[in-house]
Amino acid sequence: MAAAARGFGPEREAEPAKEARVVGSELVDTYTVYIIQVTDGSHEWTVKHRYSDFHDLHEKLVAERKIDKSLLPPKKIIGKNSRSLVEKREKDLEVYLQTLLATFPDVAPRVLAHFLHFHFYEINGITAALAEELFEKGEQLLGAGEVFAIRPLQLYAVTEQLQQGKPTCASGDAKTDLGHILDFTCRLKYLKVSGTEGPFGTSNIQEQLLPFDLSIFKSLHQVEISHCDAKHIRGLVASKPTLATMSVRFSATSMKEVLVPEASEFDEWEPAGAALEGPVTAVIPTWQALTALDLSHNSISEIDESVKLIPKIEFLDLSHNGVQVVDNLQHLYNLVHLDLSYNKLSSLEGVHTKLGNIKTLNLAGNLLESLSGLHKLYSLVNLDLSNNRIEQMEEVRSIGSLPCLEHVALLNNPLSIIPDYRTKVLAQFGERASEVCLDNIATTEKELDTVEVLKAIQKAKEVKSKLSNPEKKVSEDPRLSAAPCVRPSSSPTTVASTSASLPQPILSNQGILGDE
Repeated sequence: MAAAARGFGPEREAEPAKEARVVGSELVDTYTVYIIQVTDGSHEWTVKHRYSDFHDLHEKLVAERKIDKSLLPPKKIIGKNSRSLVEKREKDLEVYLQTLLATFPDVAPRVLAHFLHFHFYEINGITAALAEELFEKGEQLLGAGEVFAIRPLQLYAVTEQLQQGKPTCASGDAKTDLGHILDFTCRLKYLKVSGTEGPFGTSNIQEQLLPFDLSIFKSLHQVEISHCDAKHIRGLVASKPTLATMSVRFSATSMKEVLVPEASEFDEWEPAGAALEGPVTAVIPTWQALTALDLSHNSISEIDESVKLIPKIEFLDLSHNGVQVVDNLQHLYNLVHLDLSYNKLSSLEGVHTKLGNIKTLNLAGNLLESLSGLHKLYSLVNLDLSNNRIEQMEEVRSIGSLPCLEHVALLNNPLSIIPDYRTKVLAQFGERASEVCLDNIATTEKELDTVEVLKAIQKAKEVKSKLSNPEKKVSEDPRLSAAPCVRPSSSPTTVASTSASLPQPILSNQGILGDE
């Protein structure tokens, strides 16, 4: 059974004694490997060692800690791999390990801790290894300004160690002092927390379910979190004054879990600086420095009111969720890039009232049949509508009059398989057909010639219709009368992707991942 995560809080149970049992063995080439199961509370993991590893451990413990030389079962030269000897040795080695753990109940000697992989799975061992690593390399990592990668299990261990209230250097080795971690995290600017799906390493520890506290990070500018449970993350709000870019993926079921974790304590709340209306039990500070937010690949079903807390956001990625309605985005006056691809959107009615200044909009992979809600997005430059359900060419007219639109993607819609699809789409843009890049392919001269023919045919039809109905006023084509879009003189001429992405993070170092 998977290990349950220990929760936050002042009331803590006494730590159970650690155990090490030899649960079996296997023959590898010409020697036997013994399988050790280590138990620490609800956490268990497996370690494998041959007899010579036990012998080396014993020699070091005899020299460093003066343990009894006769404690370890003796070597055997003849018949060392016989079944009877192996079974007896399994029992003797288990007694040996249990005796060592009983001899050092609080902090295991370094050599024993490494032998039993405490530096991978046990709280004290994890924090000691992390502290020593940062003692050696912390200043170098901070000076390089790289992204620092850390595991949820490491953060969980640090959180638990701080809550235990024990000395910061229980082992007596100054290099393993918890202070090295706290000094580093206080100054770190770029953080990446990546969990695992399923058990971690050889253990039963479900990393993605472990609680941890990020309040030890005081200066974060960028944070990336994946495969963690947002409900179990505390302290991220401590970075509100400095955090500019945040990514939380494969971790959340709502935007509130990420943006307003403290809101669960209140019935009503409003962002700081808002005009208060009605009963409000809490005023919550906004993420005043946050300009880029990636919440893709989660299980978010709605764009809730928590977006009020990110008023300066410019880039918002909500792709690969379950959003059904574009809502609440009218609060984001600075929003210029929005990715809603691969959600469950079926209607865009009134979307222009929510996205007044949007320049890049990714709606690929939804359930859209109509584009009528896009006709007033006058700032729109890049639009991805691929992999939807658009059948009628008439729908393209809704975007044909947008004066700034340059890049459009319509591939993998029903209309994309009709004859002369490209030229018929480009014709909807009237005089601006030459300025539009369709499906990431620049418009050719041949296509423009065909567009001119289509326009001439359409004009002839309109003249004929006017002559046959002299009293009917033919309205001017809005595509020909739309106000021109003012662009910088240095606009690039290369074909750009329809879907911009969040600002790319600084290249990450390997981090301290705790892998074996």
